[in-house]
Amino acid sequence: MQTLKIGINWLDRLLPEGLPIRTSTILSGAGGSGKPLIGDNFVTGWLKAGGSTVFLSLQYPSIEFLDESLKTVTGLDLKQYNRQIVFLSLDVTLDGMSEPEGNVIRANLVKPDILDATLEKAYGMIPGDGPGVLVFGSAVNLVLFSPTYGDALLEKMVTLLRDDKERTYIFSVSNNVKVDEIARMESVADNLIMTRSEEKPFRLYMNIVRMKGVPFLKEEIQVPIPAQALVYMKEIADHNRKRIIPQVSKI
Repeated sequence: MQTLKIGINWLDRLLPEGLPIRTSTILSGAGGSGKPLIGDNFVTGWLKAGGSTVFLSLQYPSIEFLDESLKTVTGLDLKQYNRQIVFLSLDVTLDGMSEPEGNVIRANLVKPDILDATLEKAYGMIPGDGPGVLVFGSAVNLVLFSPTYGDALLEKMVTLLRDDKERTYIFSVSNNVKVDEIARMESVADNLIMTRSEEKPFRLYMNIVRMKGVPFLKEEIQVPIPAQALVYMKEIADHNRKRIIPQVSKI
């Protein structure tokens, strides 16, 4: 089993031999708890190791917000890794996908065939060096609200998590909505990390439930992320859910 040491102390303590490469990971917890900020740590280690990342980040409104999030959480300057990244921006007003604008592709990711085509386009824009390609998806459960495409998108997500061994996947999902669908995604992923949060002050906790082929520390920890980052992320997540779910629910 190939692995990647993330190079962040608290994560390396939980995963002493590193994250298994070409596996799928679900970060699961209540909406607005800060799950993508845990993913930011994995992304930072991945990019620094020479890998490439496709951001399928539905609750990040722009690549600029993603850059700000990574700087706040890990100190990473995303602009230094431009040739290694592609940002997929959800745009339900499009029939298909736009031509790339730099390393940003706008696409109607609610449509399964467009999601497929957009991912393939993204893979062709980045190198496969180092640990390879990481697909980092946050709030991917939002597309499941589509009455037309929700079931097909669930099958697409399940297939990616279970069967694609060419790339590494880390998806964050809210498990307090679409409960049965999220439980299915959790069940097929190679690796599962559960999260929870507390308020006043806002704290984020995580524990690794399973990790394919590598040892891991079986204890819940408080994730060392600044409280102001957690609060800000929750505000953005709440805002985007209120904006995106009504749009997706019409398709």
